[in-house]
Amino acid sequence: MKNILLGVTGGIAAFKSASIVSLLKKKGYDVKVVMTKNATNIIGPLTLETLSRNRIYVDMWDTNPHYEVEHISLADWADMVLIAPATYNIIGKVANGIADDMLTTIISAVSIRKPVFFALAMNVNMYENPILKENIDKLKSYGYRFIEVEEGLLACNYVAKGRMTEPEDIVAEIERYDIYSKIENFNTALKDKKVLITSGRTKENIDPIRYLSNNSSGKMGYSLAQAAIDLGAEVTLISGPTNLEIPKGLKSFVSVESALEMYEKVDEYFGDTDIFIACAAVADYRPKEYKKEKIKKSDSDLILELVRNPDILFEMGKKKDKQLLIGFAAETNDIKENALKKLEKKNLDFIVANNASTMGNNTNTVEIIRKNKTSIKINQKNKIELAYDILKKSF
Repeated sequence: MKNILLGVTGGIAAFKSASIVSLLKKKGYDVKVVMTKNATNIIGPLTLETLSRNRIYVDMWDTNPHYEVEHISLADWADMVLIAPATYNIIGKVANGIADDMLTTIISAVSIRKPVFFALAMNVNMYENPILKENIDKLKSYGYRFIEVEEGLLACNYVAKGRMTEPEDIVAEIERYDIYSKIENFNTALKDKKVLITSGRTKENIDPIRYLSNNSSGKMGYSLAQAAIDLGAEVTLISGPTNLEIPKGLKSFVSVESALEMYEKVDEYFGDTDIFIACAAVADYRPKEYKKEKIKKSDSDLILELVRNPDILFEMGKKKDKQLLIGFAAETNDIKENALKKLEKKNLDFIVANNASTMGNNTNTVEIIRKNKTSIKINQKNKIELAYDILKKSF
């Protein structure tokens, strides 16, 4: 899916369309831009023409010589349509079948089999208007897709919901769609499934200053959460400390710090879960005693006594009823052998084995091992692609 038609409307966020075009081009997409006349008052067509390296379309009655019915040829050319910003006005027009300019006419001519995304952007009162909700629900029923607004400082000086999602996040959603739309029945593959995921690292405090932890970034778990959302699941993410942005569309996000806190939250949600994915790097041990004041340096060695933390996946494996259990094994040696031991001991349905050296990386090579000991190896993919591959094994 390489041809993207970007529609730019007359919202103040139109200035961000330059970044969207630039990012899409860097990702290898061919981009053509259609602007409303109002959009040209916010950002000049020449800017977008330079970035896209394609002619910009504004006027249905352009006198430049051409030999095609352009609104039809552009609709046929596009693999995907992205409207950013998508204003209250454009949503109302499309929802009610109005095609009175170049952009709305093209949208009306796009095949219903092609994805059309609206990246919403407007004043909070317009966003909360029930007419908008009715129009969005109507368009969703026809298969149109929406990239939700964010909360922040708006052009009208309100601090509220209505700000367009940042260009990097919009392009990331387009890229994810490019991946997961290849999955059969992708948008309903996990519909009505409740997915519980743990991610990130845990921290075991020694004193107010020091703690025990590990190098996990949480990227794999967060990718799994986003992929499960994309595939239609109701997702709860229980996360230890990370520097990652919380995935959009979660049912619940639960922030924890220690292994004990994570265990308690998993136990709380587990009974009402269909699929449990234990991706967090949980500390096996914690200090037996927490010092309320900073431990002072002395001339002698410091000896810490550690006690075992509960093995979350092992305990859930004992409670397992209808749940599908997926574990991860990050190992430094004898990777498959150690993963097989965990698979059997913890009563898992399958386990994802990988080398611990990949912690923090954006890519990984993994081996997915099933309960019957058959396996499949997936070489060097980015973690969001791996997330879809892993989840495909659960349906």
